[in-house]
Amino acid sequence: MSAFESITVTRMSIVMVQVNHEQHEYSVGISVGEIVKNVFGKKSNIVAALVDGKERDFSYGIENDCNIDPIHGNSNNGSYIIRHSCAHLLAQAVTELYPDAKPTIGPPIEHGFYYDFFMEPIGDDGLKMIEKRMNEHIRKNHSIIREEIENEELRRMFSHNKFKIQIMDEKIGDEMESSIYRQGDFVDLCIGPHVPSTSYLRWFKLTSTSQAYWKGDREKESLVRIYGMCYSTKEELKQRQKQIQEAAKRDHKKIGREMELYMIDEMIGRGLPVWLPNGEIMKSEIEKFALETEDSYGYVRVTTPVLGKKELFEASGHLPHYADGMYPPMEMDDGEYYIKAMNCPMHHRIYTSKKRSYRDLPLRIAEYGTVYRNELSGTLAGLLRVRMLSMNDAHIYCTLNQVASEVEANILMAKEYYDTFGFENYHLRLSLWDEEKKDKYIDQPENWKSTQNYLREILDNLDMEYEEVKGEAAFYGPKIDIQFKTALGREESMATIQLDFAAKERFDLSFMDETGTENGEVFVIHRAPLSTHERFAAFLLENTAGNLPTWLSPIQVQAITISEKHKQYANEVKTLLETAGVRVKLDDSDNTIGKKIRTHRKMRPAYMVIIGDDEQKARTVSIRARDGRQKNDVSLNDFIADIFAEITNRSKTLDII
Repeated sequence: MSAFESITVTRMSIVMVQVNHEQHEYSVGISVGEIVKNVFGKKSNIVAALVDGKERDFSYGIENDCNIDPIHGNSNNGSYIIRHSCAHLLAQAVTELYPDAKPTIGPPIEHGFYYDFFMEPIGDDGLKMIEKRMNEHIRKNHSIIREEIENEELRRMFSHNKFKIQIMDEKIGDEMESSIYRQGDFVDLCIGPHVPSTSYLRWFKLTSTSQAYWKGDREKESLVRIYGMCYSTKEELKQRQKQIQEAAKRDHKKIGREMELYMIDEMIGRGLPVWLPNGEIMKSEIEKFALETEDSYGYVRVTTPVLGKKELFEASGHLPHYADGMYPPMEMDDGEYYIKAMNCPMHHRIYTSKKRSYRDLPLRIAEYGTVYRNELSGTLAGLLRVRMLSMNDAHIYCTLNQVASEVEANILMAKEYYDTFGFENYHLRLSLWDEEKKDKYIDQPENWKSTQNYLREILDNLDMEYEEVKGEAAFYGPKIDIQFKTALGREESMATIQLDFAAKERFDLSFMDETGTENGEVFVIHRAPLSTHERFAAFLLENTAGNLPTWLSPIQVQAITISEKHKQYANEVKTLLETAGVRVKLDDSDNTIGKKIRTHRKMRPAYMVIIGDDEQKARTVSIRARDGRQKNDVSLNDFIADIFAEITNRSKTLDII
């Protein structure tokens, strides 16, 4: 070999790798894991890496010059990889403990992961047993190894699991090969990447199980979904567990029972909330606020039937685009009828009930209408997911030139609502269509592109921050969603502003323009700034822990006597407060003052008013707020004036003490 040939071979055996803006020389074939260990040490919180922008496992070999960016476990990408790996660990434990169980899919989700299995349902004991087995595999520290397998061999490996075969048919097709991941004796179909070994998954906790359906289709196989959470450090897991404990105190189902707001009865039906007297007060106050607000924004109100003919929902496109969300039809002597799952088709018919002029536009039609949706029983969750929904709904009929001002007005309206309720943790989302899911959306690509761009321009001109999410549009048009973070840290859609480009054709919406010509360019904005009443109430209860603003509190004042001799003055206090429009209850029982306070605390009255000798003699009251603050010897007249002002102004904080 010549000297020149020797130098060439040596140089070909070296790769230049840039890490953290520094150049490093390594031998060809070195793994990503070895480079990470060399640069960052053994105890770094790194779980994978970006190699020239592509996610790679630690086992990936470097053959050419490249750039490597570490993926830390507490980053978004790192959390995704850890949770995906933990889902595999869950599947390993389940298939060992329940040999007949068939794993289907196991994706990461916010704060954790889940895996769906075709198996018999399990209870809390089964969950504990699975978690114990997962910890055993973590202690064994199995290496998690990626293997490229030819298609034919893959199908042989998973021939016993029809769900995995279906996934191969959809995701792999006729490709020559794909990848599996192996840890111990367990193998799962996956493209990765994953963490290097099971010891990276120590900080996890299984949380719950629920029912699911294969492909989300209730006509297909029923599955068991097991949820868990996983983090890169013990501190993150503890923080999340603490958050969950705090959220448990704020669970709207628990608060709803304690405050006697609503009930869900098995004989009436799952997902059909019944508003009890206290809940009806809260509901009515929110509706009253909405009516006042919409009146100031120029809305007119209507009431529409709870059911309509099949032809109505065919015209709107809800049949077939939303058929699964609707209840089956009822055969009547004059045709088929459906219980309505939305108000918009009926509002469209109201619009077309007479000729409209350009002077009528924008026409804003509002309704607190009750609709019914065919939600699967396994998905129902308190007030967050129900089958009966009271929607703070409205539809705005306008020209294209009016869309921007109407969207802006609705964003402003939503902000006014949230300021009043004391909500702060929310952001905007531009929800776009997915052109690949043609069965989910109206197939009008040009209209989709133009309306999406229009909403994008509106948000840009308002100089408002927003994110774009593909596949979250309504079937008839793009929308702006207002997304909230709940007390549990989950993201929920609270409000929506939808731009509908299809209704004008489906319902022949038109108006006479300035020249006397019939113009069919009528755009419809669907909007619901307070979501459904049920979801809004759930969020409100969790956000406030049930300590509602005084104007919303079912019990604004709970009067309590110290002894029987104070009854007469207590009744006078009650009467004067009621005359001023204050919701007040009186406890003049023989129970001790301590017991009375403990009993009524769970009902969360805005104020407790204590009445004893000193108060009766001086015609004062002693006030106790929900946060424990107390103020004595307050003039009765001053208290009535102050609480009246607090209620009338819809103050979101306790102003009196």
